[in-house]
Amino acid sequence: MLFTSYSFVLFVAAVLLLYYIVPRKFQWPLLLVASYYFYYCADTKGRYLLFITVTSVVTWICGIVMDKIGTEGDAYVKAHKADLSKEERKAYKAQVKHKKNMVLLLSLLITIGILAVTKYTNFVITNINSFLKPGNAIRAMDIIVPLGISFYTFQAASYLIDVSRGTIKSEKNFFKMALFVSYFPQLVQGPISRFGDLSQTLYEPHKFELNGFGRGLIRILWGYFKKLVIADRIMIAIKPMITITDKYFGTYVFIAMLFYAFELYCDFTGGIDITIGISECMGIKLKENFILPYFSKNVKEYWNRWHITMGTWFTDYIFYPLSVSPRMLKLSKWSRSHLGDKLGKRVTVYLSCFLVWLATGVWHGAAWNFIVWGLANYVIIMVSQELEPLYAKFHGKFHLKDKPGYAMFEICRTIFIMSCIRLFDCYRNVPLTFKMIGSMFTKANLKVYVDGSLMELGLTAADYTVLVIGFIIVLGVGVYKAQTKKDVRTELSKNIPLFCLVCVLLVISVAVLGAYGNGYDSTQFIYNQF
Repeated sequence: MLFTSYSFVLFVAAVLLLYYIVPRKFQWPLLLVASYYFYYCADTKGRYLLFITVTSVVTWICGIVMDKIGTEGDAYVKAHKADLSKEERKAYKAQVKHKKNMVLLLSLLITIGILAVTKYTNFVITNINSFLKPGNAIRAMDIIVPLGISFYTFQAASYLIDVSRGTIKSEKNFFKMALFVSYFPQLVQGPISRFGDLSQTLYEPHKFELNGFGRGLIRILWGYFKKLVIADRIMIAIKPMITITDKYFGTYVFIAMLFYAFELYCDFTGGIDITIGISECMGIKLKENFILPYFSKNVKEYWNRWHITMGTWFTDYIFYPLSVSPRMLKLSKWSRSHLGDKLGKRVTVYLSCFLVWLATGVWHGAAWNFIVWGLANYVIIMVSQELEPLYAKFHGKFHLKDKPGYAMFEICRTIFIMSCIRLFDCYRNVPLTFKMIGSMFTKANLKVYVDGSLMELGLTAADYTVLVIGFIIVLGVGVYKAQTKKDVRTELSKNIPLFCLVCVLLVISVAVLGAYGNGYDSTQFIYNQF
């Protein structure tokens, strides 16, 4: 059931209608049934449901066990406070922590193990075969990759880690846990929610509120506008440029790079808009996943604005635990004593960052292009951080940051860098990607812009007109938010006639200008593959 299909629209309409018809205490159970039905439609053989149910069961049981170990440990220490010495209390708490860690390790081995086996087994086999003779090659396995497994596995893992840390209490109701893992709007592309955040509104009864419903509706329409009118249309021109590489090189690579930057933004943020909008219609709050990423002045800032819930997940559950782990602290001590304090203190930080970006690349896909993509981000961020003293001296002397237009230069520079890195996602082949990037500088043909070549990519003049207008609208909304720090929907809601007019215009735009019909394909969102 594609987000862009009529069946999904009818499904959401039915869920919203029933959500406010049923008694409020049955609202979250209705969402559980709807979520499992949605997932069943993705694989009517029931295999996807089996995987997500196993993850939910393991997460629920292990969460309760860890919570029980911690509660009983605290109760024991409190009851025997007068009988235990300080060293004995410390030793007992360490024993309790060890038990919880063993349960946590078991639960993560199962949940993340399912993700690893389904998503990465054939990748490992392929790489092993590259070292073997053809006759000794290992046959690839016929393994299905459940829809959205990377997203719901990370949600389950965050819950388990938070319970083990004592940040949240375990959920005793299995069906509520199952809903947290399978909540259908965010199941296939995020955002990656934390239990402590989502549970505050997911299980609560909600009465119908016209303002909240309207805000959710207009965000859904805005998401479909970006996806169907812009992203799916511009992808038609991108496909030949990234597949027919012997014809489309040089200047075409630059064009494809910029087109893909716009396409990916509208595709991914459009999907998140639909997800958050559906939730807002039901009074459920999800974390924002994008905050004007293309207004970032450097790559580090970009990743603080793009796919935010993924970035914070890797930071909270991989980077920080790695940085303060006993082995890292031991390495830090050794490196400082042998390399000096200035250089030595960087070793563990850079190693932790390396592992985080390696994991980020692997999470995006079982292929070397994603791994190189992740490490390219790592190298750029680390080099930029090392060069910060030089930047400071340079700007202290020339004061360019005070010059008009320098901020725009920084934004364009960041967009260009990130767009170049994204070419690894476009071409899906590491050597080819480097070759195509090089061709931008060695085989440029500027005549492409004026000799009509762009009209041979599958788009008409009318299509380009729609894309230009769409770009202006999306850019205008972004500039307004950046300059005024105001939410466009909030401002529109102050004028009901204008609010309704915008909704009608969005509906008409999606219905009339959406990428439908001969030669067009309303596709699933890009991040569904993860």
